[in-house]
Amino acid sequence: MATITTAGALPSDPTTLRNQLVATANILAPGLTTILPGSLVEDMASTATGALVVMDQALCDLVNSISPATANNPIMTQLGNVYGVEQGQGSNTSVLVQFTGNTAGFVINQGFLVSDGTYTYAVQDSTIVPTGLTTAPVFCLATVQGSWAVPANSVTALGTSMPVGITLTVTNPNPGVPGETAQNQAQFRAQVIQAGNAVAQGVPAFVKATIANVPNVSARLIAFKLLSGGPEVLAAGGDPYAIANAIYQALPNINQLQGAQTIGTTQTVTIDDYPDSYTIKFVEPLIQTVTMTINWETISGSNFVSNTVVAPLVQAAIAAYINSIFTGQPINLGQLQATFLAATAGVINPNFLSDLTFAVNVNSSPVTPTNLLYPADPEGYFFALASGITVTNI
Repeated sequence: MATITTAGALPSDPTTLRNQLVATANILAPGLTTILPGSLVEDMASTATGALVVMDQALCDLVNSISPATANNPIMTQLGNVYGVEQGQGSNTSVLVQFTGNTAGFVINQGFLVSDGTYTYAVQDSTIVPTGLTTAPVFCLATVQGSWAVPANSVTALGTSMPVGITLTVTNPNPGVPGETAQNQAQFRAQVIQAGNAVAQGVPAFVKATIANVPNVSARLIAFKLLSGGPEVLAAGGDPYAIANAIYQALPNINQLQGAQTIGTTQTVTIDDYPDSYTIKFVEPLIQTVTMTINWETISGSNFVSNTVVAPLVQAAIAAYINSIFTGQPINLGQLQATFLAATAGVINPNFLSDLTFAVNVNSSPVTPTNLLYPADPEGYFFALASGITVTNI
């Protein structure tokens, strides 16, 4: 019989199954022995043990197929459908922009294009130039997939032609949110488990699970903090109205929502639930760009690999680690070292590595670790490009 643990159902050892089989047979036929090689009894015992192994494994597969922690991919998709969770297909870089015009009432339709000179972004929700001539923040998505930093006040060009007599300018007061790669099966499994536990675990888990279902929201930018004045919800990457609606649907005490406490940006959105309107506040965490210099060295005479081979392996792996860190969480020096070793395992023997140092900069300023941790602002998140990681063989 399979053993069920926190890791799921585990198959029994074939020897254990054989012993159980022989013990059961001895109850029916006392004195039965299987120690005679080549005998009919021994042959039947071996054949039956093989059958028991197959049946025991089938039982394990059945039990594990209904648990989010161990289910196979098709069953996991069905469990996600039960909880309203779809596997993320990746998201484009996004940015919130504001338009200023010379004519109140001019409509800026969905699909209107703006640009930072390199990338083009499309307006996702129609808006209108108000009496004050400057619109509320408008959510825009990049027209191509990829992940890159969007500095504040860099989106300033119009990509759609304007009618005669109408002038319009655009800018992004805050940095944009880099895109995310497609969600892998392990990340999807974690999201399904969170969704299944959300109600049982309470409001914070329920709010985070609900926001995570908003398209384009980056899971690592979601946080729920309990402050003295009330809850603070952090989220970014998706349409502000969709995020606000998720908070409205999940959080009972919306009147206590807190704005930014440190470096984040407070987003204030009005939800119209006819005949009433509600103001929802949440905080968009601020991007903290990480650049880094990594110096490595091997024992003299043991270095048979060029830095041109090592550098791209390390750059991609370190950037991926940095871009997986959740809002407010630090960079771990031990994890940097482990990531370097894992990335170079096929080309550098770790026993020959004699020196490995990291010089980390956040927003172009050098930072030093405290107890192996490079601290993060509670309302900030780290982002790195592979091109910002310099790898040098010293």
